[in-house]
Amino acid sequence: MTPAINLAKQRGLDYQVHEYIHDSNAASYGLEAAEKLGVDVSQVFKTLVVMTEAGVLAVAILPVDKTLNFKKMAKALSVNKMLPCKKVQMAEPKQVERSTGYVLGGVSPLGQKKRLVTLVDDSAQAQPTIYVSGGRRGLEIELPPAQLATTLTACFAAITDN
Repeated sequence: MTPAINLAKQRGLDYQVHEYIHDSNAASYGLEAAEKLGVDVSQVFKTLVVMTEAGVLAVAILPVDKTLNFKKMAKALSVNKMLPCKKVQMAEPKQVERSTGYVLGGVSPLGQKKRLVTLVDDSAQAQPTIYVSGGRRGLEIELPPAQLATTLTACFAAITDN
């Protein structure tokens, strides 16, 4: 299938795979996933890759209807002693594809080529399960947020704008 699904299977995660026909004209991949799967947007999470001022990449997993707050992301990386940094910015698309092995719009937090420091927005903890990309557009993996965090050695933190 995809490296993401292979990892979920290999680790024995409690997951379900959901597929839908991706519309290449969709304005937002995440909002499209929520609509086509018939689930609330608060349960569907996007995977973003950021870069610190030192050029180190990190992953942010947040609801598709929210915006990543760069200051909160940098602070959370430093507070959790994951990466000392003062600023982050979005990584260049080529860097994202090279480090994750996935195409933009289908970047999964699971099964990335290089294991990156990862933060999950703390709103995930209020959900029994969340949906993340399965590694390609039109493919989502549903799993408990705690299992996702454990698998990725990720921390939960408030990283979105309110």
